[in-house]
Amino acid sequence: VKAAAYHHNRRAELVWVDTEKLENGGEESQRQWEKLKQARGIVVMGGFGKRGIEGKIAVAKYARENNIPYFGLCLGMQVAAIEFARDVLGLKDANSTEFDEKTPDPVIAMMDEQKKIHKKGGTMRLGNYDCALTDGSKAKAAYGKENITERHRHRDELNDAYKRQFEKSGMAVAGVNPESGLAEIMENVNHPWFVGVQFHPELTSRPLRPHPLFREFVKACL
Repeated sequence: VKAAAYHHNRRAELVWVDTEKLENGGEESQRQWEKLKQARGIVVMGGFGKRGIEGKIAVAKYARENNIPYFGLCLGMQVAAIEFARDVLGLKDANSTEFDEKTPDPVIAMMDEQKKIHKKGGTMRLGNYDCALTDGSKAKAAYGKENITERHRHRDELNDAYKRQFEKSGMAVAGVNPESGLAEIMENVNHPWFVGVQFHPELTSRPLRPHPLFREFVKACL
């Protein structure tokens, strides 16, 4: 974020929000919301486990409903998909199987070929994977080309069974892995700048060469 701000001749002021405190209610929750509402843009980062997840989902809802630029990195894309499924698609109990194995609507789930692997360290999609970008998407405009390669470190994916429902309601799949067809990028087409990516663009961003998506996210914040 700082590198992208430098690119635009600005200095970013980072405000950190604890989503575990945000979701628990009370005075501390209110303080976290007050900090969040100062922000010109929101980044939800990657991670594993369910701690703070409902808070992250609430943050994605706030960004979506208030037209705040949103950039979801890996888990940040997944919580945005869960929120959209619950609130827009009407799937009230939608979730990731990472957080609720018995969810009736697993919009985020482990890939079939990985379910037989019991040592979790071996189940991740790890390293470089190709991505074909969708015409007219913000992602393609940012990169300025049709095909990219990005670094991954995650286990669960957008469930293809729900892809059509997402797209019909305005959450477009803006990039896919050409070999597997797995979603790599999601964009809310009814929002000024709401992008989630399944990969980790922060790993290839540099102080004098900010990643294209970070660059355009900060531009949207300005």
